[in-house]
Amino acid sequence: MKYTGIARAGGMLVSVLQKGLVPEMIAEPGLIGLCTPQEKGDFVLGVWLYDIRECMQLNRHEMVAVDDRRQRYPSVYVNLFYMITPYSCGDVKYRAEEEALMFGKILQTLKDAAVLELSGLEDADGGEPVCQIVLQNLSMEEKQRIYPAQGGYKASLFYEVGPLEISSEKERSVRRVVDISYDIGETDGNAAAVLRGGML
Repeated sequence: MKYTGIARAGGMLVSVLQKGLVPEMIAEPGLIGLCTPQEKGDFVLGVWLYDIRECMQLNRHEMVAVDDRRQRYPSVYVNLFYMITPYSCGDVKYRAEEEALMFGKILQTLKDAAVLELSGLEDADGGEPVCQIVLQNLSMEEKQRIYPAQGGYKASLFYEVGPLEISSEKERSVRRVVDISYDIGETDGNAAAVLRGGML
């Protein structure tokens, strides 16, 4: 997978939410998008990538064989962390109810989706990469630390998406054994075998 994977994951998450919430909850797809809470613009539903962390369980140090003459340096695997916040622009009397309904629909939509299929990209095995969508159970203290201070905390949902592979473009050339020959000789009465390998 190329370096575009993080951007593609955010776009696909927005697309899943658009399919789930438009037009039942939100009138137009363009009202759902990637933004920070400080710069939400006209979005009714904002998706904010607030953190990227290395996935230590998957990251390896072994070289990856490209073919019999090339090896690629190891990929890095990351998990992406998103905050999803509704910004109802309806009448103040109904705003809390509208946002509560949106929360329910978001939870339903992302639970049913379960994974993001990042079409158009390939993983190390040659198939389309798939990232799990997992709801995070954070404490209120953790949520308040994440949410920008201006204006105070606004109820939001927090999700982890991953693992996502970012492949290396760095490669090295390797030589392979093409023939093997054995020389048998006598040394002080003992037989000795010498292995010679022909390399490219």
